[in-house]
Amino acid sequence: MISQNRRLTMKDNQAKYPQLRFKGFTDPWEQRKLIEVADYRNGKAHEKDISENGDYIVVNSKFVSTNGAVKKFSDELIAPLKKGELAFVLSDVPNGRAIARTFLIDEDNKYSLNQRIAGIAPHSDTNSYFLHSLMNRHHYFLRFDDGAGQTNLSKKEVENWTELYPSIEEQDKIGSFFKQLDDTITLHQRKLAKLKELKQGYLQKMFPQNASKFPQLRFAGFADDWEERKLGDVFSERSERSGEGELISVTINSGVVKASELYRKDNSSDDKSNYKKVEVGDIAYNSMRMWQGASGYSPYNGILSPAYTVIIPKEGNDSKFLAYDFKRYDMIQTFKRNSQGLTSDTWNLKFPTLKSVKVMVPSLEEQQRISTFFESLDTTITLHQRKLEKLQELKKGYLQKMFC
Repeated sequence: MISQNRRLTMKDNQAKYPQLRFKGFTDPWEQRKLIEVADYRNGKAHEKDISENGDYIVVNSKFVSTNGAVKKFSDELIAPLKKGELAFVLSDVPNGRAIARTFLIDEDNKYSLNQRIAGIAPHSDTNSYFLHSLMNRHHYFLRFDDGAGQTNLSKKEVENWTELYPSIEEQDKIGSFFKQLDDTITLHQRKLAKLKELKQGYLQKMFPQNASKFPQLRFAGFADDWEERKLGDVFSERSERSGEGELISVTINSGVVKASELYRKDNSSDDKSNYKKVEVGDIAYNSMRMWQGASGYSPYNGILSPAYTVIIPKEGNDSKFLAYDFKRYDMIQTFKRNSQGLTSDTWNLKFPTLKSVKVMVPSLEEQQRISTFFESLDTTITLHQRKLEKLQELKKGYLQKMFC
């Protein structure tokens, strides 16, 4: 019979080998503290040196948590970071998404380390990208976040972080692999961002601006004036109630979605007898968030909370076209101007008020042509979004299998 001590020894030995490994590597990984594989230093205050057109990027928590998308600049290189160093976030609000994030420095004399960010300089026998992949949002650091108070990681807590490391040769292989994977993810993120920007550009150019009767960009074969109409002439409000059917919701980013697909707590009432009926082709909107874009075309039959408004297109109007119109910046600003202020950041736009809002509308044929174009563009955006999500899931799986 195998003794308890021997079982524990066998389990410990197994833990020193990752589940997935490059060919040619068989040695067990070795346990080390961060202080044994890298040097730690704290950043310095930059508040008095922030400059809109500075030459140097200030590496703060916002910069790290957005992977460099949100930048502040300084005229002075107060705490210079070197290529290959890691910037590591030490402080964040409860349940924050920045704490323990890392950013790998890609260039000398470009970045300056802010306070509450640590600079981690890997030793010569530690691969920077390996350490970046291992250290980023590691569960050891996240456990210091109690969800109540602000998290502030100390130098001692970071330096004493203990993990398993392979030889530098195996680290180089793993680091190179994750760099290629991250580069691919970044490429897809940029493609997705460009597609979304393209859509916003088309939304501005394919609808008339500044009281014009003609859009800047138009499909061949259409030349007639667009007509100004009140939304009350284009829509009527749906009043039917029902307690049965698919529960749906309205979001700012995705429009009308099934409630079951939302990653949030179900706050709907147990008694749904007074819920509003929604049918395919309706437009549903959140009257208190219309000014933020919380509206959309419904591809579902279902029921919706009484807090929302459901409107039905009248004959001769394409609801998908109008749903895209509602997402334009100019229209959202119009909704905001016509909403009744409840608080500093909340407005209410019920249908009796919405009816008086004016829109420019072309012929039904042109409406349908425009909505088909944007549907196709949305399909492309969705495909790129799914590819990106699959790559991110793939990376998550590799992180679990290629590290001990």
